[in-house]
Order: sequence, then structure tokens, then C-alpha cells
Amino acid sequence: MQKRLLFLFTLLIPFFTFAQEATEKGMDQKIDEAFRPISDAISGIIFFPIYGTPFVLILLVGSAIFFTLYFGFPNFRYFFTSVNIVRGKYDDVDHHESGDPELAIDGDIVDTIEDESRDGEVTHFQALATAVSGTVGNGNIAGVALAIALGGPGATFWMIVCGLLGMSTKFVECTLGVEYRDVDEDGTVHGGPMYYISKGLKDKGFKMLGKIAAVLFAIFCIGGSFGGGNAAQSNQATIVIKELFGMEGSSAGAVIGIILAIVVGIIIIGGIKRIAQVTEKIVPFMAILYLAACLYIILSNFSFIDDALSLIITEAFNPKAIGVGGVIGVLLVGFKRAAFSNEAGAGSASIAHSAVKTKYSASEGLVALLEPFIDTVVICTMTALVIIIFNFGGGDGAIFQYGGDGTGSVMIDGISYEGAGITSKAFAQYIPFSSIFLTIAVVLFAVSTMISWSYYGLQSWKFLFGKGKAADLTYKILFLIFVIIGAAASMQSIWDFSDAMIFAMVFPNMIGLYFLFPVVKKQLKRYLTAIKEVKAKA
Repeated sequence: MQKRLLFLFTLLIPFFTFAQEATEKGMDQKIDEAFRPISDAISGIIFFPIYGTPFVLILLVGSAIFFTLYFGFPNFRYFFTSVNIVRGKYDDVDHHESGDPELAIDGDIVDTIEDESRDGEVTHFQALATAVSGTVGNGNIAGVALAIALGGPGATFWMIVCGLLGMSTKFVECTLGVEYRDVDEDGTVHGGPMYYISKGLKDKGFKMLGKIAAVLFAIFCIGGSFGGGNAAQSNQATIVIKELFGMEGSSAGAVIGIILAIVVGIIIIGGIKRIAQVTEKIVPFMAILYLAACLYIILSNFSFIDDALSLIITEAFNPKAIGVGGVIGVLLVGFKRAAFSNEAGAGSASIAHSAVKTKYSASEGLVALLEPFIDTVVICTMTALVIIIFNFGGGDGAIFQYGGDGTGSVMIDGISYEGAGITSKAFAQYIPFSSIFLTIAVVLFAVSTMISWSYYGLQSWKFLFGKGKAADLTYKILFLIFVIIGAAASMQSIWDFSDAMIFAMVFPNMIGLYFLFPVVKKQLKRYLTAIKEVKAKA
């Protein structure tokens, strides 16, 4: 371990040297100018429009509606069952065998299922914490602020709708992640869309299609781990750190990025068990602390809650934000930010959930169902209410104009703010020294998201290039380089690239989901039957 860390530090030394020797143009600007054309090109390909709407959003929302209807609204029917699984109420079910052989795949209900109960590396709670840490990030702080700055309060309504629908999609993909996972002889688990796409479609007689789609997913997931799961996070962490300490200079972002890269590097070298141990402690702590701060602001401005909720609903169907493009425009802003935030349909979370200790794949699918609710319906809505209440200006008129300059930046007191900076400004209005608190929250959100996404990207890297130590180290070095790029580049180019990479994963993932959703229904029936049998014997 020490040798690896020394090697990592040695590789980072050139970046320190580069920071010191930056030219007049500055390292941050040079990195941004090099990165922007790549970001623009990829974004243009992924978000190709059909009748003025990006097809990927149509696919994402349409699929979420289909799965919600097909499984009979699992986002509502099984919500409390999901909570009880995380609480451990049904742990005994994993030691129980359902007596119906029709509910087992391949008919080997006794031998295979018994072996599967020993597989896995993390608990239900750890898997949920790891996956939530990959979604509950700066999309909830910076992403919501960006959505409101661009689309106005109405974007919040569509974010909530997208979050509720996304619960069904997340249930499907995470059930499949456990069902088709690979387990090494040493117990290490490898799972996710690249496995259920390739193995599942092979079982259906579409081996070549499955292989191509799985490879495409792995490539896009690696890109997503560099973008939304990494660069976007370090970008927002850098913004609040620079604002807190009043840091200026042409290379400040890159230097902060190097420090973040070292911190993240120390954690991700430990693998999923180390990541799970870190995230199960960080995620609940930072989520509860952040929600408590939001609730304090919202409840201390109780008289504005009705006005804020009313504005969210009315502006969803009659938006007044400048340049948003009417109802369709604000809907797209809301869906885009919600989908980026909870990643339902992208398939990424199923990689973390695949490592769970269970013999019932549907049990983990139900656990995963909670993610979009926690991430989008609860945390994103809280952030939105804080910003909207702040913009009421205490009743004296709006502090900033919704729509801003069309890039996500808004003017407050003659100063331009963007992303997490807007949320930070709102917090500062009501909580003394909140800039320190929010900086810590943003950095913790960023680090937890980065370490979870490093695992997602690494699993995809292993799928493409094998499971050797040299391949692993190569990926981790590249991942850490993107921490630095994200810290130095501009917000718009980073978020455009991040959106494109996350949404690119939707295309191959949906191929797997549409071929294999009947398998999910069978596994759900099997798990619910096992719960009933255990309850009957109690």
C-alpha cells in the first residue's frame, strides 16, 4: 500500500511543477481551452434532438413511465418494504428458501441459491450508502441551483416528477445487477450493466448485440466516472473553496484539484470494502447535517413556504424565467438535472448494489428504489426551497433574475454566482458562518461521489481490459488526473461533458432493461413469496 501511494505521489509531482511554472495565461485557462472543444463535440452527439427534444430524455422518461406501470407502481407499493430491508427486518429471509421451484432461474433453487447467499462483499445498508454517495453529490447543491438559475422554480416540480418515476427504473437495473453478477474465487464481486447486458442478452439468443452494448456501456461509464462522477464534483468543490478563502490567480483551481486528487487517491486504492466503510459513515452524516440546515432555513421562513410551493407548481406550467423556452424548456431543465442527480436509467448504481450479500436479487432492487427518493425528492427539493425562499428577498423583491444570462450564472449584488456559489449565498443569508459549513458539505459530497464513481469506472475498466493490477492502477491515475481537470476548467464545459457522459450510458443500458425486465418480475415474485413464507412461520 505504501509503495502504491509513493508511486501515485511521484506521478503527481509534474502537476505541482506545472502549477508553479504556469504562463501568463494561467494553467486553469489553458486546461479549459483544451477541454472545451472535447466537451462541446461529445455533448452535441449525445443530445441529438427529435422535434426539439433530446431523444435521450424521451427514452429516459418514457422508460421510467413504462416500468412504473408494468410493475404496478413499485415506487409506492414497496416503499416501506424497502425501508424494512435496509433496517434488517428481513435479514432472516436470506437464510430461508422459497419452496416454489418455478421462481428460480434455471431450476437450481437449492444449490445455486444457497451458494449465492454467501456471495457479496457489503451489507444492504453499505450498498445503499455507497450508491447514494454516488448520486447524492453536488448535483443536489450545485445542480439544483443550476436548474433554478436556468429554468426558474418550475424546474423543481419536474425534478420531483423525474425522481419519483426514476425509482422504478432504479429498481429494475439494480435487481438485474445482482442477478447477473460475477463472483471471483476470492469472493470479489463484479456486476453492473456490462454484465447483465452481455450475459442476459446471450441467454436470450442475442450474444453479439449484448457484447457490443456491454462494451459501449463500459466505455461510457468510464467517461461518466471521469465527468459527472469526478470532474463536475471537483469543479464545484473548487468553486466554494476559492470563494471561502478568497483565492484568486490563474492556477488556483488546478492546485486545489491536486490536493483533492491526493485525498481521493488514498481512499480509492482500498477497493469497494474501503469505499463502503468510508461512505457508510460520511453519507448519513453529511446528508443529515445538510438537511438539518435546510430545514432550519425553511422553518425559520415558514410564512414563505406556501408562496415557494405555489411558485414551483405554477412556474412548472407557466414559466417566466428568461430564455427558458416555455413549459418544454423548463421541463427539460428539470428532467436533465434530476436524471444527472439520481442517475436512474444510467445503470451506474447497479454496479455498487451488485456487491451486496444476498441470495435474492430483487431484495437489492427494492433497496435501490429508495435512492432517487432520498436524492431527488427529498434533498434536491430542500435545496430548491432554500434558494427560492432566499430569492424572495425577505419580501422586498427578487434578489436575482431567474434565467440569468442563460449559462447558469446569476447576478447578486453586482457579482456573478453560479452552481454551488448560488446555494452558498442563500445559506449565508440565514446561517452565520454557513460558508464554512457549506464548503465542508460540498467537499464531502464531492469526495464521496468521486470515490463511489471511481469504483463504477474501475469495474467497467476491468470489464474491458481485464482484472490485473497494472490495468487497475492505470485507470486510477487517469481518474485522478480528471480531478485536476475538473477543478481547473470552467463550469459550463465541465457540466456539458458530464451530462453527455452520464446520459450516453442510458442508450446501451436500456437495451438490457427492455430485454430482461421479465426476469425482474420473476425475481420480485420469488422474493415476496419468501417474505410471506417467513412471516407465516413466525
